[in-house]
Amino acid sequence: MLSYYLAATLARFADEMVAFTLVLLVLDRTDSPALAGLTGAAYALPAIVTGPLLGAWLDRTPHRRSALAVNQAALAAVMLALLAFVGHSASWVSPALAAIAGTTLPMVSGGFTSMLPSLFRPDQLARANSFEAVSFSAAAIAGPATAATVAAVVAVDAAVVVIVAAAALSIIAITRLPALPPVGASGEQFLSSVVGGLRHLARTPPLRASTVTTTLLMGFTGMLLIALPLHVASLGLPKSAAGYLWTAVELGSVTTALLLGRVQARWRPEYVVVVSVAAYGLVLGTWPYAASFGVLLLLAVAAGLVEGPTLPAMFAARQQYSPEPLQGRVSTTAASLRVGASALGQATAGLLIPLSGTQATLTTTAAGLLTAATAGLLIARRPSTPRGGFSTDVGGRGPVVEATPDGRCCVCR
Repeated sequence: MLSYYLAATLARFADEMVAFTLVLLVLDRTDSPALAGLTGAAYALPAIVTGPLLGAWLDRTPHRRSALAVNQAALAAVMLALLAFVGHSASWVSPALAAIAGTTLPMVSGGFTSMLPSLFRPDQLARANSFEAVSFSAAAIAGPATAATVAAVVAVDAAVVVIVAAAALSIIAITRLPALPPVGASGEQFLSSVVGGLRHLARTPPLRASTVTTTLLMGFTGMLLIALPLHVASLGLPKSAAGYLWTAVELGSVTTALLLGRVQARWRPEYVVVVSVAAYGLVLGTWPYAASFGVLLLLAVAAGLVEGPTLPAMFAARQQYSPEPLQGRVSTTAASLRVGASALGQATAGLLIPLSGTQATLTTTAAGLLTAATAGLLIARRPSTPRGGFSTDVGGRGPVVEATPDGRCCVCR
């Protein structure tokens, strides 16, 4: 559905620009890695709390389009405020404004993705997941590259204006989406529905393996948002050139997402996630030894090629191991964990880099990805639910979801 992918990709394009532009804006106006890391963290951290709440609400409301549009309007307003205040006011103002925009951040990933089972038939989901991964990757390709180019050719301030324009265009595209009925149980209390999504994530081993692995992935790669601009500067290039590294990663990622979309459906998604994250860590471990920016670009493409299967497999895990009434909660809760982990990674990098340098930070990130893959593998290989499964009541009068021996969900009454 063209309107869906247009709306989702524009929103994600703006979000990808924000993550990079915030760092450039703060570094440009304050020259403080610590404040840049804190501002990036403030943009992402609120999602840890708001993600599960937003997911439960999205499952229950018929106003998903309005919620997505309001999120984009809030982002545009906050970016204009940041443009006015960063470097011209007290240091706390930048993180405070970023936190306001980050409150509804899970809408951009989980809020859109949770709509897929309602928009596509089950036999279309594998292909829809591949295009969803392409949407994420296209935004991740264009976002940092646009931010880097506009910042280098015009100014960082102009990159902020581009974000505002993208958010406005996304709102227009969102109005073209179909209205979708609530999928959650109407008789369930709100807080119970929030807990239900968290419980399902925690009690479903294959889903938990995928979620833990990708959450740690985001935490460690969040360190790169701060490290890469400073690392490319050590190679004699402007900090904005780091945006092209992210573009190179995503070009590789979108290539494998498109080529392997149908093929990787043959394997259990949690294992695809584990293997691709481990391979990403191995390639990333070579980055500190790149003697030139050109070599680093090639290594970035290689990293993207091996990381490419991660997103489609992550979406597949959420869909295969969760029933439709839990899709919104699972998607936004998992997204909030990923975003929150990225925030912690950025804050950690802001403190670590002045002490140990960018090369050590890159090495730490690579080791962290291997640790993430190991943790996911250990969780995935734990014995599945006993034969007959567990029951998770997804709503007061809603269906009971049971796990089959391989961890998949079926609605059995």
